[in-house]
Amino acid sequence: MEKFTEPSNTATSPWKITTERTVIAGVLAAITIILGTIPGIGFIPIPTMAGSATIEHIPTILGGVIAGPIVGLISGLIFGLMSFLQANVPFFKDPLVSILPRIFIGLTAWASFAALVRFNRDVAAAVAGLVGALTNTVLVLGMLVLRGYMPPIAIIPIIPQAIVEAILAAILTVLLVRAFYIVQGRYTRAPEEKPRDELPY
Repeated sequence: MEKFTEPSNTATSPWKITTERTVIAGVLAAITIILGTIPGIGFIPIPTMAGSATIEHIPTILGGVIAGPIVGLISGLIFGLMSFLQANVPFFKDPLVSILPRIFIGLTAWASFAALVRFNRDVAAAVAGLVGALTNTVLVLGMLVLRGYMPPIAIIPIIPQAIVEAILAAILTVLLVRAFYIVQGRYTRAPEEKPRDELPY
C-alpha cells in the first residue's frame, strides 16, 4: 500500500511566496507562453463560435495544484494575457473575456485539490483538472453572454468541446501531478516489515 506525503512547499501557508513557488511559477509561465505562441498547440482552431479549443489552461491548473493559489493566479494571468495577445476572434480582444476569467482557474483547481488530497491524490488531481477546465469554460462563456457577444443559445454547440477539454484536463493533471511528486521525491512507500538488508531486492 502506498501513502501520500505532501510536498515541502505545503508546510508553509499556501498564500506565501517561497523560492520554490517562484521557480515553479516561472517554469509554468514559460510553458504557457510557448503553448500560446506555437500555432495550433495551445489554442487549436475549430469551427465554433469560440474559435478554438485549448490546452493552454493545463499549466495554470498544475500551478494551483502543486504550488498553491498564488502560483495558480499568476499562471492564470499569463494564460489570459496570451489569450488576449493571440486572439483570432474579436471578443477575445476584450480583457474581461480573455483575461479576467482565467485568473480564477488556478484558484479553483487549488481549492479542489486541497479539499480532496487527503482522501486520494489521483482523485484530487482529476477533480482539480475538471474544475479548472470548467472554470475556464463557464467563466469565459458567461462573460461572452454578459458582454453581449453571443446569446445564451449559442453556448449549446460548445458544450461537447467543453466536456472534451475537461476530461483531457483531468487526465493530464493526474499524470503531471504524479510526475511532479516522483521527481520531487515525495512519493513514498509504507514502512517495510523487514530490515532493508534482508529484503530480496
